[in-house]
Amino acid sequence: MPNVIPDNASSSWTFLANHAHTLIVIGTNADVRVRQIAERVGITERAAQRIISDLVDSGYLNKSGVGRENRYQVLRDAPLRHPLESAHTVGELIKLLAEPAEVVVP
Repeated sequence: MPNVIPDNASSSWTFLANHAHTLIVIGTNADVRVRQIAERVGITERAAQRIISDLVDSGYLNKSGVGRENRYQVLRDAPLRHPLESAHTVGELIKLLAEPAEVVVP
């Protein structure tokens, strides 16, 4: 059956949290800047910085300074946090969601 977005889909929530969105953005572009992350995820730069800090502190990202900028590396072998997903890794999530599937609209 083709992927179809329901007509009654609400734009006020999504299935993934901003932490997952941030990992996906960084996982698909290691040179991305905080401003770009914030724009793509739809959050403020301050919120993006907090999320990045959470992800670094939790062992999902490595952060390194390159000149005046920071670079981030996703630790793709890290397991997802929730017990329902803990058998899967961050790398699997990024691989699955990095390139959106074709959406069929009736």
